[in-house]
Amino acid sequence: MEQDKQGPFAIRSKIWFQDAAGEVIFGLGRLKMLEAIQRLGSIQAAAKELKMSYRAMWGRITATENRMGRQLLTRSIGGSSGGGSQLTPFAENLLRIYKDIHSQIAAEADRLFEQEIIPHICPSDDEKAEG
Repeated sequence: MEQDKQGPFAIRSKIWFQDAAGEVIFGLGRLKMLEAIQRLGSIQAAAKELKMSYRAMWGRITATENRMGRQLLTRSIGGSSGGGSQLTPFAENLLRIYKDIHSQIAAEADRLFEQEIIPHICPSDDEKAEG
């Protein structure tokens, strides 16, 4: 949400999926990783673009795969064309679901903030005139 015309405040939220042990399964960081891999076709290129080490990116992806019991990437190794990675249909669906849920939660948070919080923390025009 951009700065609201009613005041200088905004609400922000972070949404992630976690398992029963409280371990992250999926969130904005993993979304960015998978989108970069999808766009660039390789973990190495995605890690470079996101200024991460290959090992860190690989570790987060495999942790998510292990926690979910589902594969996120199909990988081809080396060869004359150099190998690469592609998102599985499951991973593509996970991206869509996460983005949709994130968008709905952000919109509801914005609505509640404007309706329930802004009236209590921003002075009305009458209060401004009195001040």
